Amino acid sequence: MAIITIIGAGQMGSALAFVAGENGNIVRMVGTPHDKTLIDGFREGAEHPVFGRHFQENTEFYYTEQWQDAVKGSDFIVAGVSSYGIDWFLDEILMKLDAGIPVLSAAKGLTETEDGELISYPVYWERELLKKGIKRDIYALGGPGTADEIAHHDHTMVAVCGTDPAIREKISNSFNNSYFHVSTTSDVMGLEYSVAIKNAFALGVGIAIGYMSVKDEDKSRAHFNTQAAVFYQAAKEMSKLLESIGAEYNSLLIGLGDLYVTVSGARTRKIGILLGEGKTFEEAQEILGGITLESVVVVRRLYSSLKKREARGEVKLSDYPLLVYIVELLDGHKYQDLPWDKFKFDVR
Repeated sequence: MAIITIIGAGQMGSALAFVAGENGNIVRMVGTPHDKTLIDGFREGAEHPVFGRHFQENTEFYYTEQWQDAVKGSDFIVAGVSSYGIDWFLDEILMKLDAGIPVLSAAKGLTETEDGELISYPVYWERELLKKGIKRDIYALGGPGTADEIAHHDHTMVAVCGTDPAIREKISNSFNNSYFHVSTTSDVMGLEYSVAIKNAFALGVGIAIGYMSVKDEDKSRAHFNTQAAVFYQAAKEMSKLLESIGAEYNSLLIGLGDLYVTVSGARTRKIGILLGEGKTFEEAQEILGGITLESVVVVRRLYSSLKKREARGEVKLSDYPLLVYIVELLDGHKYQDLPWDKFKFDVR
Protein backbone atom coordinates (compact mmCIF):
# COMPACT_ATOMS: atom_id res chain seq x y z
CA MET A 1 0.00 0.00 0.00
CA ALA A 2 1.17 3.52 -0.81
CA ILE A 3 0.06 7.05 -0.02
CA ILE A 4 -0.49 8.78 -3.36
CA THR A 5 -1.29 12.45 -3.88
CA ILE A 6 -2.86 13.28 -7.24
CA ILE A 7 -2.79 16.96 -8.19
CA GLY A 8 -5.52 17.72 -10.70
CA ALA A 9 -9.14 16.58 -10.43
CA GLY A 10 -9.76 16.39 -14.17
CA GLN A 11 -10.69 13.21 -15.98
CA MET A 12 -7.28 11.53 -16.06
CA GLY A 13 -6.41 12.47 -12.50
CA SER A 14 -9.78 11.12 -11.37
CA ALA A 15 -9.43 7.91 -13.39
CA LEU A 16 -6.05 7.23 -11.81
CA ALA A 17 -7.55 7.95 -8.40
CA PHE A 18 -10.09 5.19 -9.01
CA VAL A 19 -7.34 2.73 -9.99
CA ALA A 20 -5.09 3.60 -7.06
CA GLY A 21 -7.99 3.57 -4.60
CA GLU A 22 -9.24 0.18 -5.77
CA ASN A 23 -5.76 -1.20 -5.17
CA GLY A 24 -6.01 -0.27 -1.48
CA ASN A 25 -3.75 2.79 -1.59
CA ILE A 26 -4.54 5.94 0.36
CA VAL A 27 -5.37 8.53 -2.30
CA ARG A 28 -5.27 12.28 -1.72
CA MET A 29 -6.76 14.26 -4.58
CA VAL A 30 -5.82 17.93 -4.82
CA GLY A 31 -7.76 20.22 -7.13
CA THR A 32 -6.15 22.87 -9.31
CA PRO A 33 -7.54 26.42 -9.09
CA HIS A 34 -10.07 25.36 -11.78
CA ASP A 35 -11.32 22.36 -9.77
CA LYS A 36 -12.90 24.01 -6.72
CA THR A 37 -16.47 23.09 -7.68
CA LEU A 38 -15.45 19.50 -8.31
CA ILE A 39 -13.69 19.23 -4.96
CA ASP A 40 -16.73 20.77 -3.24
CA GLY A 41 -18.90 18.03 -4.70
CA PHE A 42 -16.50 15.17 -3.99
CA ARG A 43 -16.18 16.26 -0.35
CA GLU A 44 -19.96 16.07 -0.07
CA GLY A 45 -20.00 12.55 -1.50
CA ALA A 46 -21.05 13.41 -5.06
CA GLU A 47 -20.28 10.96 -7.83
CA HIS A 48 -17.91 11.93 -10.60
CA PRO A 49 -19.93 14.06 -13.07
CA VAL A 50 -18.48 12.35 -16.15
CA PHE A 51 -17.88 8.78 -14.98
CA GLY A 52 -21.00 8.41 -12.84
CA ARG A 53 -19.02 6.71 -10.06
CA HIS A 54 -18.28 7.50 -6.44
CA PHE A 55 -14.69 7.51 -5.18
CA GLN A 56 -13.58 4.91 -2.65
CA GLU A 57 -13.62 5.68 1.08
CA ASN A 58 -9.82 5.71 1.08
CA THR A 59 -9.82 8.81 -1.17
CA GLU A 60 -9.45 12.25 0.47
CA PHE A 61 -10.02 15.61 -1.20
CA TYR A 62 -8.06 18.86 -0.84
CA TYR A 63 -8.29 22.36 -2.29
CA THR A 64 -5.34 23.89 -4.14
CA GLU A 65 -4.16 25.91 -1.16
CA GLN A 66 -4.01 22.70 0.92
CA TRP A 67 -1.62 20.85 -1.38
CA GLN A 68 1.34 21.00 1.01
CA ASP A 69 -0.73 19.27 3.69
CA ALA A 70 -1.81 16.64 1.18
CA VAL A 71 1.72 15.69 0.12
CA LYS A 72 3.03 15.15 3.64
CA GLY A 73 4.01 11.50 4.01
CA SER A 74 3.18 10.68 0.39
CA ASP A 75 5.17 7.94 -1.34
CA PHE A 76 4.83 9.84 -4.61
CA ILE A 77 2.64 12.46 -6.25
CA VAL A 78 0.95 12.39 -9.65
CA ALA A 79 0.80 15.43 -11.94
CA GLY A 80 -2.75 15.05 -13.24
CA VAL A 81 -2.77 18.40 -15.04
CA SER A 82 -3.34 18.84 -18.76
CA SER A 83 -0.61 20.15 -21.04
CA TYR A 84 -2.01 23.64 -20.49
CA GLY A 85 -1.22 23.39 -16.79
CA ILE A 86 2.44 22.41 -17.01
CA ASP A 87 3.79 25.87 -16.16
CA TRP A 88 1.36 26.25 -13.26
CA PHE A 89 2.46 22.86 -11.94
CA LEU A 90 6.11 23.85 -12.34
CA ASP A 91 5.80 27.21 -10.60
CA GLU A 92 3.28 26.39 -7.90
CA ILE A 93 4.12 22.78 -7.04
CA LEU A 94 7.49 21.55 -8.26
CA MET A 95 9.43 24.66 -7.28
CA LYS A 96 8.16 24.26 -3.70
CA LEU A 97 7.95 20.47 -3.35
CA ASP A 98 10.29 18.44 -1.15
CA ALA A 99 12.90 17.08 -3.57
CA GLY A 100 12.71 13.68 -1.88
CA ILE A 101 9.13 12.98 -3.00
CA PRO A 102 9.00 11.26 -6.42
CA VAL A 103 6.75 12.79 -9.09
CA LEU A 104 4.85 10.92 -11.81
CA SER A 105 3.54 12.86 -14.82
CA ALA A 106 0.33 11.77 -16.54
CA ALA A 107 0.45 14.66 -19.05
CA LYS A 108 1.31 13.78 -22.66
CA GLY A 109 3.00 16.34 -24.84
CA LEU A 110 6.19 17.90 -26.14
CA THR A 111 7.66 21.36 -26.04
CA GLU A 112 10.26 22.77 -28.43
CA THR A 113 13.58 24.31 -27.48
CA GLU A 114 15.18 27.14 -29.45
CA ASP A 115 17.41 24.78 -31.42
CA GLY A 116 14.47 22.62 -32.53
CA GLU A 117 14.82 19.87 -29.96
CA LEU A 118 11.50 18.43 -28.80
CA ILE A 119 11.43 17.44 -25.16
CA SER A 120 8.77 15.83 -22.99
CA TYR A 121 7.11 17.71 -20.16
CA PRO A 122 9.06 15.76 -17.50
CA VAL A 123 12.34 16.73 -19.19
CA TYR A 124 11.13 20.34 -19.49
CA TRP A 125 10.34 20.37 -15.77
CA GLU A 126 13.70 18.81 -14.89
CA ARG A 127 15.63 21.39 -16.91
CA GLU A 128 13.68 24.33 -15.53
CA LEU A 129 14.18 23.08 -11.97
CA LEU A 130 17.90 22.63 -12.58
CA LYS A 131 18.14 26.31 -13.54
CA LYS A 132 17.04 27.02 -9.96
CA GLY A 133 19.53 24.54 -8.55
CA ILE A 134 16.92 21.83 -7.94
CA LYS A 135 17.90 18.32 -9.10
CA ARG A 136 14.91 16.07 -9.65
CA ASP A 137 14.14 13.05 -11.83
CA ILE A 138 10.50 12.99 -12.93
CA TYR A 139 8.71 9.78 -13.90
CA ALA A 140 5.96 9.46 -16.48
CA LEU A 141 3.00 7.27 -17.37
CA GLY A 142 2.36 6.59 -21.04
CA GLY A 143 0.18 4.41 -23.20
CA PRO A 144 -3.37 3.96 -24.48
CA GLY A 145 -5.69 5.08 -21.72
CA THR A 146 -8.86 7.08 -22.22
CA ALA A 147 -10.01 8.21 -18.80
CA ASP A 148 -13.61 6.99 -19.12
CA GLU A 149 -12.56 3.47 -20.08
CA ILE A 150 -9.99 3.32 -17.28
CA ALA A 151 -12.67 4.38 -14.80
CA HIS A 152 -14.93 1.59 -16.07
CA HIS A 153 -12.29 -1.15 -15.95
CA ASP A 154 -11.53 -1.65 -19.64
CA HIS A 155 -8.22 -3.49 -20.05
CA THR A 156 -5.25 -1.42 -21.17
CA MET A 157 -1.46 -1.72 -21.37
CA VAL A 158 0.59 1.26 -20.19
CA ALA A 159 4.14 1.86 -18.99
CA VAL A 160 5.95 3.85 -16.32
CA CYS A 161 9.30 5.35 -17.35
CA GLY A 162 12.04 6.84 -15.22
CA THR A 163 15.61 6.46 -14.03
CA ASP A 164 15.41 4.60 -10.69
CA PRO A 165 14.19 0.98 -11.08
CA ALA A 166 12.99 0.83 -7.46
CA ILE A 167 10.81 3.92 -7.85
CA ARG A 168 9.48 2.69 -11.19
CA GLU A 169 8.46 -0.57 -9.53
CA LYS A 170 6.89 1.23 -6.56
CA ILE A 171 4.74 3.32 -8.89
CA SER A 172 3.93 0.38 -11.16
CA ASN A 173 2.86 -1.83 -8.27
CA SER A 174 0.61 0.91 -6.90
CA PHE A 175 -1.44 1.03 -10.11
CA ASN A 176 -1.07 -2.42 -11.68
CA ASN A 177 -4.16 -4.60 -11.28
CA SER A 178 -6.45 -6.98 -13.16
CA TYR A 179 -7.38 -4.45 -15.87
CA PHE A 180 -4.73 -1.70 -15.64
CA HIS A 181 -1.59 -3.51 -16.79
CA VAL A 182 1.62 -1.57 -16.12
CA SER A 183 5.08 -2.25 -17.56
CA THR A 184 8.24 -0.30 -16.69
CA THR A 185 11.01 1.13 -18.87
CA SER A 186 14.11 3.29 -18.60
CA ASP A 187 13.43 4.69 -22.11
CA VAL A 188 12.05 7.99 -20.84
CA MET A 189 12.39 10.03 -24.05
CA GLY A 190 11.21 7.19 -26.28
CA LEU A 191 8.01 6.52 -24.35
CA GLU A 192 7.14 10.18 -23.82
CA TYR A 193 7.89 11.10 -27.43
CA SER A 194 5.84 8.20 -28.76
CA VAL A 195 2.66 8.87 -26.79
CA ALA A 196 2.85 12.59 -27.64
CA ILE A 197 3.45 12.47 -31.41
CA LYS A 198 0.59 10.01 -31.89
CA ASN A 199 -1.79 12.99 -31.50
CA ALA A 200 -0.33 14.57 -34.64
CA PHE A 201 -0.74 11.48 -36.77
CA ALA A 202 -4.19 10.60 -35.45
CA LEU A 203 -5.26 13.86 -37.04
CA GLY A 204 -4.22 12.45 -40.41
CA VAL A 205 -6.40 9.37 -40.04
CA GLY A 206 -9.34 11.58 -39.06
CA ILE A 207 -8.81 13.64 -42.22
CA ALA A 208 -9.03 10.48 -44.32
CA ILE A 209 -12.32 9.51 -42.64
CA GLY A 210 -13.81 12.93 -43.37
CA TYR A 211 -12.60 12.90 -46.97
CA MET A 212 -14.20 9.52 -47.67
CA SER A 213 -17.46 10.46 -45.95
CA VAL A 214 -17.90 13.34 -48.41
CA LYS A 215 -16.79 11.36 -51.44
CA ASP A 216 -19.05 8.35 -50.77
CA GLU A 217 -22.81 8.75 -51.21
CA ASP A 218 -23.37 5.73 -48.95
CA LYS A 219 -22.91 7.26 -45.48
CA SER A 220 -23.17 3.88 -43.73
CA ARG A 221 -19.67 2.76 -44.63
CA ALA A 222 -16.86 3.26 -42.09
CA HIS A 223 -14.06 3.14 -44.73
CA PHE A 224 -11.75 0.94 -42.69
CA ASN A 225 -9.48 0.31 -45.69
CA THR A 226 -8.74 4.01 -45.98
CA GLN A 227 -8.27 4.40 -42.25
CA ALA A 228 -5.84 1.47 -42.21
CA ALA A 229 -3.89 2.85 -45.17
CA VAL A 230 -3.30 6.18 -43.41
CA PHE A 231 -2.68 4.39 -40.11
CA TYR A 232 0.11 2.49 -41.88
CA GLN A 233 1.70 5.76 -43.01
CA ALA A 234 1.28 7.24 -39.54
CA ALA A 235 3.03 4.22 -38.04
CA LYS A 236 5.83 4.50 -40.60
CA GLU A 237 6.44 8.18 -39.83
CA MET A 238 6.23 7.61 -36.07
CA SER A 239 8.75 4.79 -36.42
CA LYS A 240 11.11 7.02 -38.42
CA LEU A 241 10.87 9.80 -35.83
CA LEU A 242 11.45 7.48 -32.89
CA GLU A 243 14.40 5.85 -34.64
CA SER A 244 15.94 9.31 -35.09
CA ILE A 245 16.02 9.86 -31.31
CA GLY A 246 17.18 6.33 -30.46
CA ALA A 247 13.91 5.14 -28.90
CA GLU A 248 13.36 1.51 -27.99
CA TYR A 249 11.01 -0.68 -30.03
CA ASN A 250 8.54 -1.20 -27.18
CA SER A 251 8.07 2.56 -26.89
CA LEU A 252 6.95 2.63 -30.53
CA LEU A 253 4.49 -0.21 -29.91
CA ILE A 254 2.91 1.55 -26.93
CA GLY A 255 2.65 4.72 -29.02
CA LEU A 256 0.90 2.79 -31.79
CA GLY A 257 -1.60 1.47 -29.26
CA ASP A 258 -2.18 5.05 -28.13
CA LEU A 259 -2.57 6.09 -31.79
CA TYR A 260 -5.31 3.48 -32.24
CA VAL A 261 -7.22 4.80 -29.21
CA THR A 262 -6.94 8.40 -30.39
CA VAL A 263 -8.08 7.55 -33.91
CA SER A 264 -11.10 5.72 -32.50
CA GLY A 265 -12.49 8.71 -30.60
CA ALA A 266 -11.79 12.02 -28.91
CA ARG A 267 -11.57 15.57 -30.25
CA THR A 268 -8.56 14.85 -32.48
CA ARG A 269 -10.70 12.50 -34.58
CA LYS A 270 -13.47 15.10 -34.78
CA ILE A 271 -11.32 17.95 -36.03
CA GLY A 272 -9.58 15.61 -38.49
CA ILE A 273 -12.94 14.60 -39.95
CA LEU A 274 -13.99 18.24 -40.31
CA LEU A 275 -10.74 19.06 -42.13
CA GLY A 276 -11.24 16.03 -44.35
CA GLU A 277 -14.70 17.29 -45.23
CA GLY A 278 -13.05 20.39 -46.67
CA LYS A 279 -13.46 22.84 -43.82
CA THR A 280 -10.66 25.20 -42.88
CA PHE A 281 -9.02 24.85 -39.50
CA GLU A 282 -10.74 28.05 -38.33
CA GLU A 283 -14.14 26.70 -39.41
CA ALA A 284 -13.49 23.35 -37.74
CA GLN A 285 -12.36 25.01 -34.52
CA GLU A 286 -15.49 27.18 -34.47
CA ILE A 287 -17.71 24.12 -34.92
CA LEU A 288 -15.96 22.48 -31.95
CA GLY A 289 -16.53 25.53 -29.77
CA GLY A 290 -13.20 27.29 -30.23
CA ILE A 291 -11.26 24.83 -28.08
CA THR A 292 -7.48 24.54 -28.34
CA LEU A 293 -6.49 21.07 -29.47
CA GLU A 294 -3.33 19.39 -28.22
CA SER A 295 -3.03 17.49 -31.50
CA VAL A 296 -2.70 20.76 -33.44
CA VAL A 297 -0.09 22.05 -31.00
CA VAL A 298 1.92 18.83 -31.40
CA VAL A 299 1.68 18.96 -35.22
CA ARG A 300 3.07 22.48 -35.35
CA ARG A 301 5.85 21.82 -32.85
CA LEU A 302 6.83 18.60 -34.61
CA TYR A 303 6.94 20.27 -38.01
CA SER A 304 8.93 23.25 -36.69
CA SER A 305 11.43 20.90 -35.07
CA LEU A 306 11.85 18.80 -38.21
CA LYS A 307 12.46 21.90 -40.35
CA LYS A 308 15.29 22.98 -38.04
CA ARG A 309 16.72 19.47 -37.96
CA GLU A 310 16.53 19.24 -41.76
CA ALA A 311 18.52 22.47 -42.03
CA ARG A 312 21.24 20.76 -39.96
CA GLY A 313 21.17 17.68 -42.20
CA GLU A 314 19.75 15.39 -39.50
CA VAL A 315 16.44 14.45 -41.18
CA LYS A 316 14.54 14.89 -44.45
CA LEU A 317 11.04 16.36 -44.42
CA SER A 318 10.28 14.31 -47.54
CA ASP A 319 10.25 11.25 -45.24
CA TYR A 320 7.16 12.68 -43.51
CA PRO A 321 4.59 13.35 -46.27
CA LEU A 322 1.59 12.77 -43.98
CA LEU A 323 2.82 15.28 -41.42
CA VAL A 324 3.59 17.86 -44.14
CA TYR A 325 0.12 17.33 -45.64
CA ILE A 326 -1.56 17.93 -42.27
CA VAL A 327 0.42 21.14 -41.74
CA GLU A 328 -0.55 22.42 -45.18
CA LEU A 329 -4.25 21.88 -44.44
CA LEU A 330 -3.93 23.64 -41.10
CA ASP A 331 -2.20 26.55 -42.83
CA GLY A 332 -5.15 27.04 -45.18
CA HIS A 333 -3.88 25.38 -48.34
CA LYS A 334 -6.60 24.37 -50.77
CA TYR A 335 -8.03 21.00 -49.78
CA GLN A 336 -7.00 18.01 -51.87
CA ASP A 337 -6.82 14.24 -51.50
CA LEU A 338 -4.04 12.71 -49.44
CA PRO A 339 -0.66 12.21 -51.19
CA TRP A 340 -1.13 8.47 -51.65
CA ASP A 341 1.79 8.01 -54.06
CA LYS A 342 4.17 9.34 -51.41
CA PHE A 343 2.97 6.68 -48.98
CA LYS A 344 4.13 3.78 -51.16
CA PHE A 345 7.18 1.71 -50.34
CA ASP A 346 9.55 -0.39 -52.45
CA VAL A 347 9.90 -4.06 -51.56
CA ARG A 348 13.52 -5.10 -51.85
